[in-house]
Amino acid sequence: MKSEIRSQKSEVRNQKPEIRCQNLSSVPCRLSSVFCCLSSVVCLLAMLFGGAGCQWPLIHPATGAETDNDFKKLSVYSRFAPAKINIMPLTEFISADNARQANPSWLAWRSQVATGINLYVSLLDSFGSQIKSPCVFRFELYQRVQRSSEPKGRRVIIWPDIDLTDPAANNEYWRDFLRAYEFNLPFEPATNQSYILQVTCLCPNGRRLSAEFVLKLTK
Repeated sequence: MKSEIRSQKSEVRNQKPEIRCQNLSSVPCRLSSVFCCLSSVVCLLAMLFGGAGCQWPLIHPATGAETDNDFKKLSVYSRFAPAKINIMPLTEFISADNARQANPSWLAWRSQVATGINLYVSLLDSFGSQIKSPCVFRFELYQRVQRSSEPKGRRVIIWPDIDLTDPAANNEYWRDFLRAYEFNLPFEPATNQSYILQVTCLCPNGRRLSAEFVLKLTK
């Protein structure tokens, strides 16, 4: 009996190292599997944040920045656009001789007209400074009704619009020493009749500016 017990103990002792070896050998396997899982997760995150994640900030913020800059530029330029027009006091009826000196080509075109209107118009920005700007001018002449709450009476004439959106045409009418535009409007006024000249400026931004000036033929 004693010999059998001893033999069984010896077998148990011999088996314990194998079990320990088996347990110890399984630990590196588990660690390696965990490391593989972590590596795959890190690679996936790197693909997401390093690939597609880096491309989004390059596209969307840049587009938004350009849009904001364009809006700021437009808002800055809009402050220098015409905000008001002014008909200068130099505006008056002129005789044929004066018209010949002011604009010989105009008299050749309208030689039958005895008199005309020499008109000076200035454009003012939001700060009140006289500026040069592309626009379309429209001129209308009305009879002036004396001692009336509505002095503007019947419209006498409307001239063809003058388009100054072209730089060359704009510069042709521009008088730099006055910081204003000069126009010669052919018209023969009636004796002892006052008129109201209405000038309308059609701006490229869609704004419509208007001003009026009283004209009277004096001899």
